[in-house]
Amino acid sequence: MKHMNKVLPYSDSEHVLFSAEAETLEAKARWFRSLSLEERMELLCEFTDMILGLNPDIVEQKDYAQPASGRVLVLRQT
Repeated sequence: MKHMNKVLPYSDSEHVLFSAEAETLEAKARWFRSLSLEERMELLCEFTDMILGLNPDIVEQKDYAQPASGRVLVLRQT
């Protein structure tokens, strides 16, 4: 089966190319690694705002939180 690519309008001068290959975990990981630290943090904040907007009571649901086991590496941008 041949996958069809779709070009979706993003803005007047940009387009987003959508394909089934772009949906693989490997492709998503490559895309995420291509982002700067600032862009990654912006996404984290956007996802957090979206989740809290959809379910504000989620902060009270602490049953799923688990402490990190093992070592935690703290990264700092210099």
